Amino acid sequence: MQRESVDIWKENVLKDLEVGEVKFELAENFLLELKKEFGSRDEKLVKVAELRRVEQAVRTIKEFVQEFWRVARGSEYKGRVLVEEFKRGMNEIIRKKLIEAERLLSTIEQWYKCATNLDRH
Repeated sequence: MQRESVDIWKENVLKDLEVGEVKFELAENFLLELKKEFGSRDEKLVKVAELRRVEQAVRTIKEFVQEFWRVARGSEYKGRVLVEEFKRGMNEIIRKKLIEAERLLSTIEQWYKCATNLDRH
């Protein structure tokens, strides 16, 4: 999304609102219009950026997995790249234990399951 195109769109919408040509009965209608105009172009980039910010911090691994999974759905990340993002976001202690485990984890589902099991103990 380029700043110039957003400014032009904003000015047009504001003028239309002032003269009563456009009305948004609900905020949701405005957001749908905004997404229709600009959303599809940058949605993947926004999801990827959001995915890069997701970290376990003080949450349980189960809570982290839920948040990570929600954000990852729109990122189009798959396979090894998705696993690497998951590993990056989890707490270092759990990550090290999983990396050092005898069992080689390759899929995101395996990482989710093993991390959750490890966090319970």
